[in-house]
Formats: sequence, C-alpha cells, structure tokens
Amino acid sequence: MNLSEMRARVRRELRDEDPANERWSDAELDRHIARAVQELSLAAPRESKATLTTTAGSRDLDISSLSGRVAIEAVEHPAALFPPSYVRFSVWGNTLTMLIDAPPATAEQVAVFYGALHTLDATSSTLPPALEDVAATGAAAYAALAWASFATNRVNAGGEETWRHYLVWGQERLAAFAAALAQQGRKGALRVRQLYAPAGPAPIQATDWQP
Repeated sequence: MNLSEMRARVRRELRDEDPANERWSDAELDRHIARAVQELSLAAPRESKATLTTTAGSRDLDISSLSGRVAIEAVEHPAALFPPSYVRFSVWGNTLTMLIDAPPATAEQVAVFYGALHTLDATSSTLPPALEDVAATGAAAYAALAWASFATNRVNAGGEETWRHYLVWGQERLAAFAAALAQQGRKGALRVRQLYAPAGPAPIQATDWQP
C-alpha cells in the first residue's frame, strides 16, 4: 500500500473514479488521508522499539530521538534480560525518568517500547493491512463532510440535494471510523495492561462500594 493506492481506494469509497469529472483533487484527498492516518495513529500507533543509553548517576533518558512518538508503552532495564525486566517510568516533554531505587552507576542500555505515528507516502506505508480500510473510511468521511460544507447553498450539477447526500453519508462513515478507532484503542490498552508495568500509580478507590 502506498499513497496512490490509498487515494484510489478512497475514490472508490466516494464513487469518484471518473478522471474527467473528479469531484476531489488528489491534493484534497491526500490532506484527508493524512488526517485519517494521524487519527488512526493515536488509537493504534505503530509499534516501535529503541535502545537508549543511560548517563551514569542519572535516571533520566533523552527521548527526543524517538521520531513520531505518540506514547511510551514500556521501559526495559537492564535491556536484553530473560525474562525481561520492565520498570515504571514517567515522561515529561522529551525526558523519560525511570522510577527505580538507585540510578545506574555506569552507562547501561535501556529498551524503550513506544507507539509512533504511521507513515503513508508515495512508496510505502506502515499501516498493517487490517487498518487500511479503517484509514480509507476515515479519509472518505472527512472528504464527504468537507465537500458538503463547501457545496451548501451552491448550485450543484448533481441536484440541490447533492450536498445533503454527502453530509449524511459522511456522518455515517465518520461514525463507523470513530467506532473502529475506539475498538483499536481498547485493544491497545488491554495489551499494555497485560504485558507491561504501568507508567503511573494504580488508581485508588476512595469509597467502599460494598454494602
């Protein structure tokens, strides 16, 4: 999958496949595709891993090199142990602080597992096949809603109700996109809770709900 292929898929969704009468330009569709991919990345980011090196006497790590970072999922310290040793951590800006009893005495390797923005360009994509249709749905929804907003109170070759058709259709597709994002978000949250130490303290129930 590349950007051209995704654009063609979105045009099929929109029934805009006549090159002589395209309702959306390539640039317009590319903008809506980029928005959908970004939204999808926040719900189901690309799973990435980086190996960083500590500074002796410090619990802090500079994570500014983690390109397209959405969220840190887990920190393994020391790296390459079996079974893995995950530690709790906090993040502020581009600094990750390992919440460990004592800072490393020497430079040590730390494996950082993080979610990153997906990429979709002229040659390649990091979207897994299962998410390509989700991205196409979102992009088509954004395109339809944008066109409906633009076409309101304008003369349309397809009739006065054309804008309303795209508005309703776009709203339906946007709802489907939002539902898919919510499902992907739940899957990601479940994976993190099962495999990794939490990044923050567990919530405290201040009220006894038992009778």
